[in-house]
Amino acid sequence: MSSDKNYSHGPVPISARKGGLALTFVMLGLTFFSASMWTGGTLGTGLSFNDFFLAVLIGNLILGIYTAFLGYIGSKTGLTTHLLARYSFGIRGSWLPSFLLGSTQVGWFGVGVAMFAVPVSKATGLDINWIIGISGILMTVTVFFGISALTILSIIAVPAIGILGSYSVYMAVTDVGGLSVLKDVIPAQPIDFNLALAMVVGSFISAGTLTADFVRFGRKPKIAVLTALIAFFLGNSLMFIFGAAGAASLGMADISDVMIAQGLLLPAIIVLGLNIWTTNDNALYASGLGFANITGLSSKTLSVVNGLVGTLFALWLYNNFVGWLTFLSAAIPPIGGIIIADYLMYRHRYAAFDLSKMRDVNISAILAVAVGVIAGSWLPGIVPINAVLGGAVCYAILNPLFNRRRATDSEMSRA
Repeated sequence: MSSDKNYSHGPVPISARKGGLALTFVMLGLTFFSASMWTGGTLGTGLSFNDFFLAVLIGNLILGIYTAFLGYIGSKTGLTTHLLARYSFGIRGSWLPSFLLGSTQVGWFGVGVAMFAVPVSKATGLDINWIIGISGILMTVTVFFGISALTILSIIAVPAIGILGSYSVYMAVTDVGGLSVLKDVIPAQPIDFNLALAMVVGSFISAGTLTADFVRFGRKPKIAVLTALIAFFLGNSLMFIFGAAGAASLGMADISDVMIAQGLLLPAIIVLGLNIWTTNDNALYASGLGFANITGLSSKTLSVVNGLVGTLFALWLYNNFVGWLTFLSAAIPPIGGIIIADYLMYRHRYAAFDLSKMRDVNISAILAVAVGVIAGSWLPGIVPINAVLGGAVCYAILNPLFNRRRATDSEMSRA
């Protein structure tokens, strides 16, 4: 296990833990994503100025609290999301969340590669297949070096995106007449506030469920909590603001499209590339950890394989798979709720991973996922929050009922 620098099959040792600044850059690299800008653009043109900021701040505060819970558990135990899932889902039962999380991340990686290639090809006239191949391979190569490469890439990308994006937004707002003009804009097609809140929370709750994969490297749990709050409450909010400003001034939600329209082609390509690269590498890293839990193979090798698969099918995924990925993502929020519920109920079991005895499959967790999906789909309120709470509450009720009898050794296995 010592040669596995990703620590995909056991806890991260104290000697490999990192400080808060490095982890904050990694998590900001995850949340700096073009899809959030698109959602921000939709909200910016569908809400009043005050309602937009209220929805963004409340929604991302909810995301921050949710991911902070998972970050605390990840840092406290040093375990990936997938290894944490073994406690609640069982050893083979954890293959379900690992497959859902891993496969969706591979899919979004492919979509991300195409999201970079399509606009760059249109702007430059270069062959889209070459752009996909080169960018996909570069993104895959960097993830091979694990959390260290993610840290270095994010340290470069996050300030660049923040500075160039802010300058572009300043130009856009100035051109439209200033903030006072934007404040007075009346939405042509208003969006219900609850729907807007659901869009904000739903924009990153799936990837947020994987928070433990990254912040488990934190030296102290409070560092992980603070990192998650900064990344989702501040970082994701910034992406929404970028998207809203561009949509309101030029009718374009993606900051790279805005910059191209402003004649800033090279900065646009840099921002778009770094924006997607950081998020894609985080997705690929997490996907490798997920499939490592299922197969027992090296997460590093699996991340590379996943990157090649995502690159090969990038255009197909972009054109055909986004709806399916969104559907799959609906099953992910309950997983986070179940992990949190299990930790709160049985935290003493998490003290020594190697000595822990776990079920093979815990049917109560599987049923709780289904209930969480139903709660998110049918109950009134905010869909992703209903899914998280539905999964957590159902697990908290079912697990004690299903497991009243003391499990015998034949029913349990070592981690």
